Amino acid sequence: MKEVILHVYDVTNSESEKTNNTILQINRIFKDRVGLGGIFHSAIQVYGEEEWSFGFCENGSGVFSCPPGKNPMYTYREHILLGGTNCSILKVKQILRELSQEWPGDSYDLLSKNCNHFCDAFCERLGVPKLPGWVNRFANVGDTAVVVAGNTALRLKQAKTEIVTASKVAYRFMAGLASNSNSPATPESLNNSNGSSPRFQGTWFRNLVSVGAKPSGSASEVPGGDVDTLPLQQQKSMK
Repeated sequence: MKEVILHVYDVTNSESEKTNNTILQINRIFKDRVGLGGIFHSAIQVYGEEEWSFGFCENGSGVFSCPPGKNPMYTYREHILLGGTNCSILKVKQILRELSQEWPGDSYDLLSKNCNHFCDAFCERLGVPKLPGWVNRFANVGDTAVVVAGNTALRLKQAKTEIVTASKVAYRFMAGLASNSNSPATPESLNNSNGSSPRFQGTWFRNLVSVGAKPSGSASEVPGGDVDTLPLQQQKSMK
């Protein structure tokens, strides 16, 4: 078996010395003292005197190599033995060729497709454990926050649209009752075009009125203002 070594750097490639010193301080506090993680660059070494990693470029593959621990863009921190691979040197070269095609430089993303994600993918194909969680924790937390925020915003928008639609239906129904108040009730008059009963629509209307809902001329407007003021049953339906 051939050793697979992870090389870790502090990300200090800013043109501002102040920024670089701040990152070093963040890494010392959150990694060295607290053990949570920090802002790191990583690379994998297996066979030979090269480490392999991934970075941004406008054209071609983002996969590149340099001597172990000698990347001039960052400040070297440490190396970690991840385990041993059964892959031959020819198999490793094949894996690197495949990764070079799958990881173009212009696909680089700080949160979702960075050097640490590349090293995880490389390790997976080599059959060794992935990077320790602290190496890429900040990026993973940031990416999760972005996804959660996006999903929450989408659900909120959908809920607002449904509330507006319901208020319009209820308002039209009540207006219809008022205009037909002098007409005798018939089975046909107790059903609207959607087959909903007056009792059901009346309940909707009372719920909406209880939070100050008003019919809106635009689906982008929210009756009753803040969604937090909706009845509990309607709040649950949004989740």
